[in-house]
Amino acid sequence: MLLHDVADRLDTVSDQLPLPDQIRPDPALSEILDDEVRHLARLVGYLVAESAFRHRAAARYPAQVAATQRRITLALARAAEPAGAALAALGSAVHCIGVIADLNHQSPGTRRNRAVAAAHQQLVDRLGESRGHLARAAKHLRDTANTRSAPAAGPAPPLPAVTTTASRTR
Repeated sequence: MLLHDVADRLDTVSDQLPLPDQIRPDPALSEILDDEVRHLARLVGYLVAESAFRHRAAARYPAQVAATQRRITLALARAAEPAGAALAALGSAVHCIGVIADLNHQSPGTRRNRAVAAAHQQLVDRLGESRGHLARAAKHLRDTANTRSAPAAGPAPPLPAVTTTASRTR
């Protein structure tokens, strides 16, 4: 249950990111990234904290740790890497938006237009990269959760809130 819940939250962040044909470097995209970076940062923090908590518990009470618990702890830790990479890619996307905004204040011309097009392509690439990392993390968590020998892990600790509605007007 826990791994599916975290995977669903990662998918929710991914679903809020615009698809390549919807990407426009305007204030609306900045607002979306603001929201989703916050949500993803909380999820990465949760993955790290939950993994660390479970690792400490296993070290303190080794006789009480089952193979399933170790597998869940490892899955959470493994999901932190692609989730962190997705967060880094979103940070790069924010940079691309800033570059485009700066270029739009420069004198018009062919050189500026090429630079804007290149920065826009990088923006599209970074958002796609982020979606790919999030999909990989969610798939890994679901695969681990669906392993035959993995019974329910017990009650899941509360996850950070990720809303599907925008916290800002888009």
